[in-house]
Amino acid sequence: MRHEPRAHCAAREPVASFTHKSGALHVLFLVGVIGKGIDGLLEITGGLLLLFVTPAQIQWLAETFTMHELSRDPNDLVATFLLNSARGLSPATERFAAIYLLWHGVVKILLVGALLRRRQWGYVMGIAAFSLFLVYQTYRYLHTRSPALLALSVVDVFVIALTWLEYKRLRANNGFA
Repeated sequence: MRHEPRAHCAAREPVASFTHKSGALHVLFLVGVIGKGIDGLLEITGGLLLLFVTPAQIQWLAETFTMHELSRDPNDLVATFLLNSARGLSPATERFAAIYLLWHGVVKILLVGALLRRRQWGYVMGIAAFSLFLVYQTYRYLHTRSPALLALSVVDVFVIALTWLEYKRLRANNGFA
């Protein structure tokens, strides 16, 4: 069995030359990207569910799940929001949401796969796509004032920044696959 010289092995593994700071950034990058992947899977699941569940069924579920809470507190913020959202769901809105969630989830999964495999194009496309998603979320936030959308947007800014820093680190070390 032939063994490779140590210098050759080190050249193939630029990740081993982390400083403490870049190692921590890399871990944060991985957490952010894996989080995006989980989010993408949830979006695909939600999109598929919306394709097969009618607005009437969604309204029935919302009423069933919020009935107990609203009987105790008719002004419960979360329960009222869920119920009003379900009541305002039309077939056209449901179809749009299903297609949007499916498309958004598939794009995220493809990009996360490329980022975890250290494909150079994945970093550039990931930063571009995540930035476009952020622009749309900001637009939606300006209309809805949703705190959840604002929190998601802040997380996305960090993921974009971490992706850029990881891209620069890999580019400097020629660490792309």
